[in-house]
Amino acid sequence: MLPRIFLAFILISLAEIYLLVRVGEYIGALNTVAIVVLTGIAGAALARMQGLHALYKIRTSLQQGNVPSRELMDALLILAAGVLLLAPGFISDAAGIVLLLPMGRALVRRLLLKRIRTWAGSRSVHIEISPPDHF
Repeated sequence: MLPRIFLAFILISLAEIYLLVRVGEYIGALNTVAIVVLTGIAGAALARMQGLHALYKIRTSLQQGNVPSRELMDALLILAAGVLLLAPGFISDAAGIVLLLPMGRALVRRLLLKRIRTWAGSRSVHIEISPPDHF
């Protein structure tokens, strides 16, 4: 698993650099930097706003006595979106924007839950409860 993550990190970084250079050649370095900075600022503001809304939904769910599992996952995905939008690059910005959109978040949430269920289903847990030694 770790080699796959490392390889993905390297490949995505190389793709980000390549795309930044190509866009910089086409529209100019200053314009490219300006776009990256503006998407970072706008993304951080939007992620903050949606993050606060997610925290409100978590609090409301807890006050109603419900487990806020969906709301917590949304909050984590919004946090990931904020990190992606702050990272320089167009690919990370696109991924961050997808996570900020409710439909994109729903798709990623569904995929993650499916992956978690598959992972948890492949694990076997053995719990042994022995009777107490004394009464």
